[in-house]
Amino acid sequence: MSDKSTDPITLLNDKLDKLNTLLERAVPAAPAPLDLDAADAFVWHAAGSELQPVARVNRVEMVLLKGIDTVRDILIDNTQRFASGHSANNALLWGARGMGKSSLVKAAHATINQQQGSEKEPLKLIEIHREDIDSLPELLTLIRSLPFRFILFCDDLSFDHDDTSYKALKAALDGGVEGRPENAIFYATSNRRHLMPRDMIENERSTSISPSEAVEEKVSLSDRFGLWLGFHKCNQDDYLSMVDGYIQHFGLGTSVEDVRADALEWSTTRGSRSGRVAWQFVVDLAGRLGKSIG
Repeated sequence: MSDKSTDPITLLNDKLDKLNTLLERAVPAAPAPLDLDAADAFVWHAAGSELQPVARVNRVEMVLLKGIDTVRDILIDNTQRFASGHSANNALLWGARGMGKSSLVKAAHATINQQQGSEKEPLKLIEIHREDIDSLPELLTLIRSLPFRFILFCDDLSFDHDDTSYKALKAALDGGVEGRPENAIFYATSNRRHLMPRDMIENERSTSISPSEAVEEKVSLSDRFGLWLGFHKCNQDDYLSMVDGYIQHFGLGTSVEDVRADALEWSTTRGSRSGRVAWQFVVDLAGRLGKSIG
């Protein structure tokens, strides 16, 4: 009687099983069916070419965003026109850290959907991570023919030395031969107005055969955004107004005058005044008061 472990057919089947296992590992699983009714916000995963629904968006309510009234009104108006099917611009929100750039984008998305109610298809928000910018053309192709309107959102967008992915972003914003999809708009936040570090721009100017053209190539990226919305460091009154807004919104049972000294000391130890610092102070205050604000 032959030994099954050395039987040619058995050996062949074992090898085929191992080969199938290796192939299954090497070939990525098919992306899940696209269900845009699952949520109003999604995260783009370039590796699997899929949109992951976000059940609960981490956002701050519009009424709590203080000291940015002008840029708030401009972005809401631009977003409203886009949601209504009218012309609107890509927007770059740039400037001081912690002043509500990304919070404003998410709040504007929620505000427009609340205003539209159930009469229109909801506006969809898709976050694309900085490291996936190269896949932006693929994402645009995916959503081009879909019956929704999309805000594509990249938080903390910037480019460093030897990073050429900005070219993919330029091409996507211009739209190439097909043009940018009418149902998509791109919002980005950055600490840099031109998205490039100053020393990178200066280095191009000093080492290139044609300095002006080299600088233009990199600076021109921000020109693809029709709206430049600047966020600047807030003054003391704005900072205290932010603290007061949070205190009243969450019903902490105190007033900004009662905690004024503590709030100012908190900002001094952080070395800045901003909406983020105000929020961090109120989180600490709520904890000391034995309350939770989520």
